[in-house]
Amino acid sequence: MGEVTYRDAVTQALADELAADERVILIGEDVGAAGGVFKTTVGLHDRFGGARVRDTPISEQAIVGCVLGAAVTGLRPVGEIMFADFAGVCFDQIANQLAKYRYQSGGQARVPATLRMASGGGVGFGAQHSQCVENWFLNIPGIKLCLPATPADAYALLRAAIRDDDPAIVFEHKALYAHTGSIGGPEAALPIGRARIVRRGGDITVVAAQLMLHRTLAAAETLAAEGIGCEVIDPRTIAPLDTSTILESLGRTGRLACVQESPAAGSWGQAVIGECVAAGFELLDAPPSLIAGDPVPVPYAQSLEDAALPGSERIASELRKLAAA
Repeated sequence: MGEVTYRDAVTQALADELAADERVILIGEDVGAAGGVFKTTVGLHDRFGGARVRDTPISEQAIVGCVLGAAVTGLRPVGEIMFADFAGVCFDQIANQLAKYRYQSGGQARVPATLRMASGGGVGFGAQHSQCVENWFLNIPGIKLCLPATPADAYALLRAAIRDDDPAIVFEHKALYAHTGSIGGPEAALPIGRARIVRRGGDITVVAAQLMLHRTLAAAETLAAEGIGCEVIDPRTIAPLDTSTILESLGRTGRLACVQESPAAGSWGQAVIGECVAAGFELLDAPPSLIAGDPVPVPYAQSLEDAALPGSERIASELRKLAAA
């Protein structure tokens, strides 16, 4: 398949799973005839009908509750939470019901449920519609967290999540919907929990996700011209986390940095650094660095949003300091 947008990769993944398995259904606000607020479900209602691609009331609690009920009674539902920020409205349904149901049933019930959430800043949507909220779910065992950064991963991870017998959240970054790239064939699917080395380098291991991956790659290009080689890793999923790939890279470079859009406190970047320090302290030649968004609500004004989120120049500056440490 040729070049497609990240948005179209999501649509294709949904279409392919709906076509492959009649148990797959899609529900959410405006996912039907309107094609989704971000146009990720265009054409699915016409192709698969209103029974399988169904609009819901504006109630995130109802969406997640319906997804749970459908999953434990034999379907493979996909629920869309229009903005990831609204996960706070249905947090109890996710944290105390969806994630725990299989455990509390003693394994008698499977929960093949997928939630899609549009996440992230950089597009001027303001404080309540621009957050990266994946860190909210890090302390909840029983749910998988996927962070695709490319069309290929948006396609493959979403298909893998839908096929999984445990609940998963796929965070789709709003600023990447127009990003283009190739995707695999109709059977392409990733094992959830496998990171990817995107760029090779011998001086610093840099772990970066979603929008920050692309900004980190731009910073790595700048630093390469200065003789600093960054090995850039996309974790792709943060629960489970592929620590072994990161540690193998750290063994080659001796230096570790994580780049994330969200603030530092209680974050996946801190978790990566903590696990690497615990398991590979002797590999480190310098203290690890966490390059994160500022601890403020995401500003609406473009100039302030640009200042609050790590850009390629800020990333390059912090990596230079680490290389010199």
